[in-house]
Amino acid sequence: MSLTLDAILSSQSSLLQEAAEALPHQFTQCTYAKGHIRQSVYLCLTCAVPRGICSACSIACHTDHEQLELFPKRNFRCDCPTDALAHPCALHKTHEAANDANAYGQNFRGVFCRCAREYDPRKERETMIQCLACEDWFHESCLNLRERPPSRGPTPEPAQEAAEADADDTTSDVSDNLPPPLLRASDYDSFVCGACVRSIDVVKRYAGTPGALMVIQDSPGDNWKIIGTDEPESMALGFEAKQEPNSDSAEVGAKRARSASPSSADLSQAKKPRLSSAPSICLAPPPSLVAQSILSNYKPSETAPGLEGTREEKQILGFGDVFLTEGFRGRWCLCEPCTSQLKKYRYLLDEEETYEPPQDPDSGLSLEELGLRALQRLPRDRAIDGIRAFNEMRDDLMHHLRPFAQEGKEVTEADIRAFFDARMQAAKSGQS
Repeated sequence: MSLTLDAILSSQSSLLQEAAEALPHQFTQCTYAKGHIRQSVYLCLTCAVPRGICSACSIACHTDHEQLELFPKRNFRCDCPTDALAHPCALHKTHEAANDANAYGQNFRGVFCRCAREYDPRKERETMIQCLACEDWFHESCLNLRERPPSRGPTPEPAQEAAEADADDTTSDVSDNLPPPLLRASDYDSFVCGACVRSIDVVKRYAGTPGALMVIQDSPGDNWKIIGTDEPESMALGFEAKQEPNSDSAEVGAKRARSASPSSADLSQAKKPRLSSAPSICLAPPPSLVAQSILSNYKPSETAPGLEGTREEKQILGFGDVFLTEGFRGRWCLCEPCTSQLKKYRYLLDEEETYEPPQDPDSGLSLEELGLRALQRLPRDRAIDGIRAFNEMRDDLMHHLRPFAQEGKEVTEADIRAFFDARMQAAKSGQS
């Protein structure tokens, strides 16, 4: 194998660019001191106890461990420096008590969705959607948005992924020849799973009404269809509907995040009062009788893990999942009874801020620039020694390559390896 200098430099530049995009943040501070916040959480599969660690600890403390990204979780405190994990935290030196207030759902066992299947990014072919309430992830087929793929092949190559993304913004599994899902990513803003809908009275009340879409069957064996697609009427009686910022849903591998992290300006705007005066009457739409029937008659035992979503075996008309369309936060009735319910679930009223580590000032710098920064941070005598060693290596390499230039020979990877192997042997001989 042989490479030209231009190819090597181009490859190095590409690798640096990819690294800057993948890891643009500093990972030098554990988030434990910030308390219970919404943040990206990672499950360490190597550590014996299923607990969650923050982004910084996933890089600095567990870098050689097998991990599974769980994506954002609200009210979560990093477990890395606590008694729950025997592996010591390299960033938070004080040993802390276990986080009793953290919630550890099935995701912390490495399983997701109502089908309780393990997630393997190398094999998973379906788009997964995050519930706004419980923040678990669900397969599109388990939400009745599409038929389950008959088999799950390996993750496609990057070129194929790009082609599929251009063809369909929902990553519709073109390689499996699947039709588009019943609802595309652009058709709704957030999703609430059926179990959460049943536990949140205000969402249950709106289910199946305009802007709160549901996927149902008229009878077992019929095709799945959408209810709640009629345009919601403008809230003009006593208060003004809030306009939501237009933000596209983020795609993360085979998973679709429920929403992008809002900016500080968006959060500031979202927290502004939305009522000139609270309405004296309830402005919630009349309940959908079909949706209420499904939500009332649903039996959880019909979705036991491992059933794999066979429609005929379940004999149900729908799970009760709700897909909230854009601007849903401005369409809730804000009379006193409705507001008291909404306040229990602040994420229904306001966008949540997701913590991100500070930006890394060295991200995107070339190796030369990083080297110069490192030299500037060294004591003067050590910096001079480093520069001297670099100059000696450069002169030796030029001496090694001069015959190739004189004879017009191509320099191969083996030739470069031979040079560095000889230097290492010389260094070992000098030490002995």
